[in-house]
Amino acid sequence: MTKTTPTHNVLDAEHLTKVYEEGGSRIEVLRDVSLHVAPGEMVAIVGASGSGKSTLLHALGLLDQPTSGEVRINNEPASGLSEARRSGLRNRSLGFVYQFHHLLPEFSALDNVAMPLIIRGEKRPPAREQAMQVLEQVGLAHRVHHFPGQLSGGERQRVALARALVTRPACVLADEPTGNLDRHTARAMFDLLVRVNRETGMAFAIVTHDPALAALAHRQLYMDEGVLVDAAQYLATH
Repeated sequence: MTKTTPTHNVLDAEHLTKVYEEGGSRIEVLRDVSLHVAPGEMVAIVGASGSGKSTLLHALGLLDQPTSGEVRINNEPASGLSEARRSGLRNRSLGFVYQFHHLLPEFSALDNVAMPLIIRGEKRPPAREQAMQVLEQVGLAHRVHHFPGQLSGGERQRVALARALVTRPACVLADEPTGNLDRHTARAMFDLLVRVNRETGMAFAIVTHDPALAALAHRQLYMDEGVLVDAAQYLATH
Protein backbone atom coordinates (compact mmCIF):
# COMPACT_ATOMS: atom_id res chain seq x y z
CA MET A 1 0.00 0.00 0.00
CA THR A 2 1.19 3.49 -0.77
CA LYS A 3 1.88 5.81 2.13
CA THR A 4 0.03 9.12 2.08
CA THR A 5 1.28 12.25 3.79
CA PRO A 6 -1.46 14.87 4.12
CA THR A 7 -0.37 18.18 5.62
CA HIS A 8 -3.30 18.24 8.06
CA ASN A 9 -4.42 15.84 10.78
CA VAL A 10 -6.35 12.82 9.59
CA LEU A 11 -8.72 13.09 12.55
CA ASP A 12 -9.70 16.03 14.74
CA ALA A 13 -12.21 16.22 17.57
CA GLU A 14 -12.88 19.58 19.20
CA HIS A 15 -14.69 19.98 22.53
CA LEU A 16 -16.93 16.92 22.21
CA THR A 17 -19.70 16.35 24.71
CA LYS A 18 -22.23 13.54 24.79
CA VAL A 19 -25.20 13.76 27.13
CA TYR A 20 -27.99 11.23 27.61
CA GLU A 21 -31.28 11.98 29.34
CA GLU A 22 -32.59 8.89 31.13
CA GLY A 23 -35.51 8.83 33.53
CA GLY A 24 -35.13 12.48 34.35
CA SER A 25 -31.40 12.10 34.95
CA ARG A 26 -28.71 13.77 32.89
CA ILE A 27 -25.74 11.51 32.15
CA GLU A 28 -22.67 13.22 30.71
CA VAL A 29 -20.61 10.54 28.98
CA LEU A 30 -18.11 12.80 27.17
CA ARG A 31 -16.94 16.02 28.78
CA ASP A 32 -15.20 18.56 26.56
CA VAL A 33 -13.03 15.98 24.78
CA SER A 34 -10.51 17.15 22.19
CA LEU A 35 -8.26 14.79 20.24
CA HIS A 36 -5.99 15.20 17.22
CA VAL A 37 -4.48 12.30 15.29
CA ALA A 38 -1.64 13.05 12.89
CA PRO A 39 -0.92 11.09 9.70
CA GLY A 40 0.76 7.79 10.53
CA GLU A 41 0.25 8.19 14.28
CA MET A 42 -0.90 5.36 16.53
CA VAL A 43 -2.86 6.59 19.55
CA ALA A 44 -4.05 4.27 22.33
CA ILE A 45 -6.94 5.20 24.62
CA VAL A 46 -7.19 3.31 27.92
CA GLY A 47 -9.56 3.62 30.85
CA ALA A 48 -12.01 1.76 33.02
CA SER A 49 -15.18 0.18 31.64
CA GLY A 50 -17.92 2.77 31.34
CA SER A 51 -15.50 5.70 31.19
CA GLY A 52 -16.66 6.76 27.72
CA LYS A 53 -14.00 5.18 25.48
CA SER A 54 -16.37 3.43 23.09
CA THR A 55 -18.71 6.43 23.01
CA LEU A 56 -15.76 8.56 21.94
CA LEU A 57 -14.77 6.09 19.23
CA HIS A 58 -18.34 6.04 17.89
CA ALA A 59 -18.33 9.83 17.70
CA LEU A 60 -14.93 9.85 15.97
CA GLY A 61 -16.19 7.24 13.51
CA LEU A 62 -19.33 9.25 12.69
CA LEU A 63 -21.43 6.35 13.94
CA ASP A 64 -23.01 8.57 16.60
CA GLN A 65 -23.37 12.33 16.76
CA PRO A 66 -22.02 14.20 19.79
CA THR A 67 -24.31 16.51 21.72
CA SER A 68 -21.89 19.33 20.96
CA GLY A 69 -18.47 19.76 19.44
CA GLU A 70 -16.96 19.07 16.04
CA VAL A 71 -15.36 16.09 14.32
CA ARG A 72 -13.25 16.57 11.19
CA ILE A 73 -11.97 13.77 8.99
CA ASN A 74 -9.08 14.80 6.76
CA ASN A 75 -10.00 18.39 7.60
CA GLU A 76 -13.60 17.92 6.40
CA PRO A 77 -16.20 18.86 9.06
CA ALA A 78 -18.79 16.17 9.71
CA SER A 79 -21.39 18.39 11.38
CA GLY A 80 -24.23 19.51 9.18
CA LEU A 81 -23.73 16.72 6.66
CA SER A 82 -26.66 14.61 5.54
CA GLU A 83 -26.56 10.99 6.68
CA ALA A 84 -25.63 9.94 3.13
CA ARG A 85 -22.68 12.33 3.03
CA ARG A 86 -21.58 11.30 6.55
CA SER A 87 -21.69 7.69 5.43
CA GLY A 88 -19.66 8.53 2.33
CA LEU A 89 -17.03 10.37 4.39
CA ARG A 90 -16.87 7.49 6.87
CA ASN A 91 -16.55 4.82 4.17
CA ARG A 92 -13.99 6.82 2.22
CA SER A 93 -11.65 7.75 5.06
CA LEU A 94 -12.11 5.41 8.03
CA GLY A 95 -11.66 1.72 8.77
CA PHE A 96 -13.14 -0.11 11.77
CA VAL A 97 -12.06 -3.11 13.86
CA TYR A 98 -14.17 -4.26 16.80
CA GLN A 99 -13.73 -6.67 19.72
CA PHE A 100 -15.93 -9.17 17.88
CA HIS A 101 -14.97 -9.69 14.26
CA HIS A 102 -18.47 -9.33 12.73
CA LEU A 103 -17.46 -11.41 9.70
CA LEU A 104 -20.20 -12.78 7.46
CA PRO A 105 -20.21 -16.54 8.13
CA GLU A 106 -21.43 -17.50 4.66
CA PHE A 107 -18.49 -15.84 2.90
CA SER A 108 -14.84 -16.85 2.71
CA ALA A 109 -12.10 -14.73 4.26
CA LEU A 110 -11.32 -13.40 0.78
CA ASP A 111 -14.88 -12.30 0.08
CA ASN A 112 -15.34 -10.85 3.58
CA VAL A 113 -12.34 -8.60 2.96
CA ALA A 114 -13.44 -7.71 -0.58
CA MET A 115 -16.95 -6.79 0.59
CA PRO A 116 -16.33 -3.08 1.38
CA LEU A 117 -14.92 -2.59 -2.13
CA ILE A 118 -17.82 -4.44 -3.74
CA ILE A 119 -20.30 -2.34 -1.74
CA ARG A 120 -18.52 0.72 -3.14
CA GLY A 121 -19.31 -0.51 -6.62
CA GLU A 122 -16.02 -2.11 -7.61
CA LYS A 123 -16.10 -5.22 -9.78
CA ARG A 124 -15.59 -8.49 -7.97
CA PRO A 125 -12.29 -9.60 -9.65
CA PRO A 126 -10.28 -6.43 -8.83
CA ALA A 127 -11.90 -6.26 -5.38
CA ARG A 128 -10.81 -9.82 -4.65
CA GLU A 129 -7.32 -9.09 -5.97
CA GLN A 130 -6.95 -6.17 -3.56
CA ALA A 131 -8.38 -8.31 -0.74
CA MET A 132 -5.80 -11.00 -1.49
CA GLN A 133 -2.98 -8.46 -1.23
CA VAL A 134 -4.14 -7.29 2.20
CA LEU A 135 -4.69 -10.84 3.48
CA GLU A 136 -1.11 -11.60 2.46
CA GLN A 137 0.00 -8.55 4.40
CA VAL A 138 -1.66 -9.81 7.60
CA GLY A 139 -0.21 -13.30 7.13
CA LEU A 140 -3.32 -15.15 5.95
CA ALA A 141 -2.51 -15.95 2.31
CA HIS A 142 -2.93 -19.65 3.14
CA ARG A 143 -6.43 -19.17 4.64
CA VAL A 144 -8.16 -16.97 2.08
CA HIS A 145 -10.71 -19.60 1.02
CA HIS A 146 -11.61 -20.64 4.56
CA PHE A 147 -14.84 -19.49 6.17
CA PRO A 148 -14.97 -17.73 9.55
CA GLY A 149 -16.10 -20.91 11.31
CA GLN A 150 -12.92 -22.62 10.09
CA LEU A 151 -10.60 -19.94 11.47
CA SER A 152 -9.17 -19.43 14.95
CA GLY A 153 -10.10 -16.36 16.99
CA GLY A 154 -6.81 -14.66 16.13
CA GLU A 155 -7.23 -15.45 12.44
CA ARG A 156 -10.76 -14.03 12.43
CA GLN A 157 -9.48 -10.79 13.96
CA ARG A 158 -6.76 -10.59 11.31
CA VAL A 159 -9.42 -10.99 8.62
CA ALA A 160 -11.39 -8.19 10.29
CA LEU A 161 -8.25 -6.03 10.26
CA ALA A 162 -7.69 -6.79 6.58
CA ARG A 163 -11.29 -5.76 5.87
CA ALA A 164 -10.64 -2.43 7.61
CA LEU A 165 -7.42 -1.89 5.64
CA VAL A 166 -8.62 -2.83 2.16
CA THR A 167 -10.19 0.57 1.47
CA ARG A 168 -6.88 2.27 2.40
CA PRO A 169 -8.43 4.58 5.00
CA ALA A 170 -6.66 7.59 6.46
CA CYS A 171 -7.34 6.26 9.97
CA VAL A 172 -8.37 2.92 11.46
CA LEU A 173 -10.53 3.03 14.60
CA ALA A 174 -10.19 -0.11 16.72
CA ASP A 175 -12.45 -0.78 19.72
CA GLU A 176 -10.87 -3.41 22.01
CA PRO A 177 -9.50 -5.36 19.01
CA THR A 178 -7.72 -7.82 21.31
CA GLY A 179 -10.37 -7.97 24.04
CA ASN A 180 -11.75 -11.34 22.94
CA LEU A 181 -8.36 -13.03 22.55
CA ASP A 182 -6.06 -14.86 24.94
CA ARG A 183 -2.95 -13.01 26.14
CA HIS A 184 -0.52 -14.53 23.63
CA THR A 185 -2.83 -14.02 20.64
CA ALA A 186 -3.66 -10.49 21.81
CA ARG A 187 0.03 -9.54 21.86
CA ALA A 188 0.49 -11.00 18.37
CA MET A 189 -2.50 -9.00 17.13
CA PHE A 190 -1.20 -5.77 18.63
CA ASP A 191 2.25 -6.40 17.14
CA LEU A 192 0.52 -6.78 13.78
CA LEU A 193 -1.28 -3.45 14.24
CA VAL A 194 2.07 -1.79 15.00
CA ARG A 195 3.66 -3.35 11.90
CA VAL A 196 0.79 -2.36 9.61
CA ASN A 197 0.93 1.18 10.99
CA ARG A 198 4.65 1.35 10.29
CA GLU A 199 4.45 -0.18 6.79
CA THR A 200 1.40 1.68 5.45
CA GLY A 201 1.52 5.03 7.21
CA MET A 202 -2.14 4.68 8.17
CA ALA A 203 -3.10 6.26 11.46
CA PHE A 204 -4.70 4.20 14.24
CA ALA A 205 -6.84 5.20 17.20
CA ILE A 206 -7.17 2.16 19.45
CA VAL A 207 -9.31 1.68 22.53
CA THR A 208 -7.87 -1.01 24.80
CA HIS A 209 -8.19 -2.03 28.43
CA ASP A 210 -4.60 -3.31 28.48
CA PRO A 211 -1.95 -0.69 29.43
CA ALA A 212 0.89 -3.03 28.40
CA LEU A 213 -0.44 -3.23 24.85
CA ALA A 214 -1.25 0.49 24.81
CA ALA A 215 2.41 1.17 25.60
CA LEU A 216 3.30 -0.05 22.10
CA ALA A 217 1.48 2.94 20.56
CA HIS A 218 3.13 6.29 19.88
CA ARG A 219 0.91 8.07 22.38
CA GLN A 220 -1.27 6.92 25.29
CA LEU A 221 -4.36 8.75 26.52
CA TYR A 222 -6.56 7.96 29.51
CA MET A 223 -10.34 8.31 29.66
CA ASP A 224 -11.61 9.03 33.16
CA GLU A 225 -15.36 9.59 33.62
CA GLY A 226 -15.71 11.22 30.21
CA VAL A 227 -12.55 13.34 30.39
CA LEU A 228 -9.61 12.52 28.10
CA VAL A 229 -6.10 13.27 29.44
CA ASP A 230 -2.53 12.25 28.74
CA ALA A 231 -1.99 8.83 30.36
CA ALA A 232 1.28 9.83 32.05
CA GLN A 233 -0.40 12.91 33.49
CA TYR A 234 -3.27 10.81 34.82
CA LEU A 235 -1.00 8.20 36.41
CA ALA A 236 1.13 10.90 38.03
CA THR A 237 -1.88 12.30 39.87
CA HIS A 238 -3.67 9.06 40.84
